[in-house]
Amino acid sequence: MSEKRNQARKHAVQAIYQWQIAGQDIPDIINQFLEEQDLNSFEIPYFQDLMKGVPGHLVELDELLKPTLDRAIESVDPVERAILRLGAYELSHKPEIPYRVVINEAVELAKVFGAEQGHKFVNGVLDQVARKVRAVEVNVGRS
Repeated sequence: MSEKRNQARKHAVQAIYQWQIAGQDIPDIINQFLEEQDLNSFEIPYFQDLMKGVPGHLVELDELLKPTLDRAIESVDPVERAILRLGAYELSHKPEIPYRVVINEAVELAKVFGAEQGHKFVNGVLDQVARKVRAVEVNVGRS
C-alpha cells in the first residue's frame, strides 16, 4: 500500500472524528482538509471516497459493528469509533483491498491515534466484521 493511501486514511480518521464530535457538514470538512494539507502528500480521491462513504453508509456500518461490540457504538471512544467505521467501510465496500491490509491499517491508525490498548480492541472488532463480510476471503486465508 502506498504512503499516499496511508496518509489519506490518517486524514480520513481525523476528519471523521471531527465530523462525529462537531457535526460539521462533510463537504466543509473535506474542503478544510484540502486547504490545510499538502495535496501531494496523500491520495485525494481516496480520502474523498472515505469521507463520503463512511457517513453515507453510517447506519449499515454501525449495524455491522454492533454485534461485535460489548457496548453501544456511541460509547466507544470517538477516535476508535472513527477507525472502526473506516475499517468497516473498507471491508464492506473495498473488496479489492485484502481484508488483512484493511485490518492492519486500522490497527496502525489505532496505535497512532487511539488509547493505549485501543489497537487490540480495533483488531478484534474488525476481525469479526471481516469474518462476516469477507467470509470467503477469510476462510481461504485460514486453510
